[in-house]
This record gives sequence, C-alpha cells and structure tokens, in this order.
Amino acid sequence: MLRERFSDALKQAMREKEVLAVSTVRLILARLKERDIEVRPKGNADGIADADIQSMMQGMIKQRRESIELYDKGGRPELAEKERNEIAIIERFLPKSMSDSEAEAVIKETIAAIGAASVKDMGKVMAALKEKYAGQLDPSKSSQQVKKLLGG
Repeated sequence: MLRERFSDALKQAMREKEVLAVSTVRLILARLKERDIEVRPKGNADGIADADIQSMMQGMIKQRRESIELYDKGGRPELAEKERNEIAIIERFLPKSMSDSEAEAVIKETIAAIGAASVKDMGKVMAALKEKYAGQLDPSKSSQQVKKLLGG
C-alpha cells in the first residue's frame, strides 16, 4: 500500500513541479529499493513489509534531525530548513504519531497482553510494539517507558 502511495505522490509532485517533493520521494524510493535488495538473499522476493518501510522512514527522519542540529550549529540555516521540509514530506506517508498518554496506554496494554513481568521481557514488548504500532510510536521514548513500567 505504501509503495503505491509513493508512486502516486511522485507523479503528483512532478505534475505540480514541486522540486523538493520530487527529490524527497525519489530518495525514499531509492532507499526502499536498497532495502528490498538487502532482503532478497533471505528469501523475500516481494520486498520489505509496510511496517519495515515505516521504520526505514523513521530512520530517514532521524538522520535529518541530526543533520538539522549540525547545520544549526554550523550556521547553515538554509540547509537546516531544507532538511525540515524533507521531514515534513516524509511524515506525510507515516501514520499520525501517538501522544504520550496514548503511547503509555498502548504500552501498558501490550505489557499486560504479553504477560511481561520484568526488564528481561523488554525485548518481547518492544518487538510487539514495533509490529503493531510501527511509525506511530517513537522507539526511544517507548523503550524508556517500557523500562520504567517494567521496573528497570
């Protein structure tokens, strides 16, 4: 489903002559193709799943946020602004992020469903959260909350 949205968005951006949107969607498609090629030896000829695509895009956003920080420190506001605009374009394809209270409720629910009792179960909880709520939860914030709730 996401793959179709990328193609449609690329066509739309080209029609509307949105240069930054065209280049950003092409970057997403290029990274997606790289990831698809990486999983072929593992017997996955269809490419990566939507959850993995969302995770890949979260990584792209993280890279851009790091770049923004460096550009701001280096006195390059025009490059920082370009990165911010790219983040906005990438975020169009991700589901809306959960608020902190929504995230906490989902994490508590997942912990209860799995029956996690200690920090040793953190990996199971994080895997379940990633599988079910990819793109909606910030992984670093989630891991901190899970650790806190499991008494870590």
